[in-house]
Parts: sequence; structure tokens; C-alpha cells
Amino acid sequence: MLGRFITLAGIIAVGAIAVGGMATRPSGDAVASEASDHDNDNWTTQKRAGGSASAAVSSTSEVRLTRAGDSHFYADTEVDGTNVRMMVDSGASIIALTRRDAEAIGIDVDRLPVGGMASTAGGQVPMRVTMLDSVEVDGIEVRQVEAAVIDTDMGVSLLGQSFLAKLESVKVEGDTMTLR
Repeated sequence: MLGRFITLAGIIAVGAIAVGGMATRPSGDAVASEASDHDNDNWTTQKRAGGSASAAVSSTSEVRLTRAGDSHFYADTEVDGTNVRMMVDSGASIIALTRRDAEAIGIDVDRLPVGGMASTAGGQVPMRVTMLDSVEVDGIEVRQVEAAVIDTDMGVSLLGQSFLAKLESVKVEGDTMTLR
């Protein structure tokens, strides 16, 4: 019993150190990126009718997201020039990409080293950390955004704090989330 407790305490300590390291914010200049269309059958990378941020946010615009029927907020993002639909998850430390979305963006997932474990609803899963050049949500662009590719079937990528924390504000009022 004591051995399990010590092991659990060690895992928590390592996780806290890893999360602390991921929370550091890289600096960079705001640069506008151009959109490009990529044809594929990945529903999360299809452009929808309906953002972008740098280590400093490059935009003065405001984006309003409407709550979906499943009670979550979804954003149609452009990641390194590729359209990716993400669920906004303020509880995620960094952007979490599905393997399918990462490959659609052009990331060679198998060449990324496993950089730790991620805690998910399904338990601990390996994650591969990478740096995204640009993440944009309807005109709000952030450059140099940390992300992790999660090797499990999450269904949808998550727009986490590595993007959200760089914004001026994130507010939820009723069924509307406002990113600024």
C-alpha cells in the first residue's frame, strides 16, 4: 500500500513538472498566414462557413462561437494552413491533436519522440509534443503554439490553453463563447 502511494506521488510530481514545462510561453512576432485548401476526407479538416494568434495575438478581432447540441464549443481553426475543427477545451494544457489531424497538417507523427503521458478520460496515453507555426481562429492568429499528438481515438482535436492563454480574453455567456 505504501509502495502504491509513493508511486502515485512520484507520478503526480513528474506530471506537475511536465505541465509546468509545457506552460512556458514562447515569444515570437505576429505574422499573418495565408490559407490554403487541402482536399481530404477527414471531417475535422474540412473548411466550414463561419482564427489566428502569435505568441502575441495578431488581430484586434473578436470571435463568437455558439454552443453545439452536445454542449461543447467548437472552433474551425487553420493550423499551419490546414483547416481543423477543434473542440475548445479550457481544461487542456496544450492543443491536443488527433493523429489523423496531425497527419493532415503534415506532421510526421512517427518521427516525433514520445514526450510523456497525457491524462485522458480513458487513462494515460502517450503524447508526442510538437510546435505549430500558426493557429488561427477566424482572424485571431497565434504563432509558435505548443501542441501534442495523442495516439488514441479522441474523435476530435482539442483547442487548449497553449492557444487560449495567449488571447486577451475568453468569455462564456449563455450559449456564446467570445474569444478576443
